[in-house]
Amino acid sequence: MADRNIRAMNRDLRFVSSRLKKAIQRGESVVVEGASHLHGLAAGLRSGDVTVIGDVDDYFGALNAGARLVVKGNSGRFTADNMTSGEVIVEGSAGYGSGMGMYGGTLFVHGDSGDYTGVINKSGTIIVLGNVGDYIGVYMVGGDIIVLGNTGRNLGDWMIRGAIYVEGDIGGLGHNTKLMRVAQDDCEKLGSLFKKYALHKDPLSFRKVTSESVRPFYGR
Repeated sequence: MADRNIRAMNRDLRFVSSRLKKAIQRGESVVVEGASHLHGLAAGLRSGDVTVIGDVDDYFGALNAGARLVVKGNSGRFTADNMTSGEVIVEGSAGYGSGMGMYGGTLFVHGDSGDYTGVINKSGTIIVLGNVGDYIGVYMVGGDIIVLGNTGRNLGDWMIRGAIYVEGDIGGLGHNTKLMRVAQDDCEKLGSLFKKYALHKDPLSFRKVTSESVRPFYGR
């Protein structure tokens, strides 16, 4: 595929999004520069390969439905919000509420991720190489969150289904959670992800956080 460079400095979201979608329709991979002022960049894409040089603002990659999006910098709040498929890769850190409500796909953060990452995760995969803040995975109903660093307080608060895997220190568990050792099926799942993303980690070095009850509000 050919490459298409879009300079977003002093341009609004409508202009940049139009150029971005036309380039993807032509089968071009896209490089965007100077987009740190744009909210909602690369939202709702169904395909394409997009690389952003530098930081991005809030709602980057929201509603992603199949594109591969790479940020060579930091992302703002609500990165990959309600994503259904594809990949969002942040080579820096991600802000508050990243990966909220994901139905599928993978959010991979090389740095840290803020409070409320993975809230109401439905079926997405979230990998954070650094530390995460408080209230990670609140009300999770499915999917996986994998943290190689440390977590804040109230991890998995009121989670219902899904799993959170932590290699570092856990700052405190939330309501309706329990801490377990990883099982064989967990090791296979983690091993496959680590191989895909070239992470030299032993699944057995992780602990698993899951729900005590799948009906925490109605009794067991």
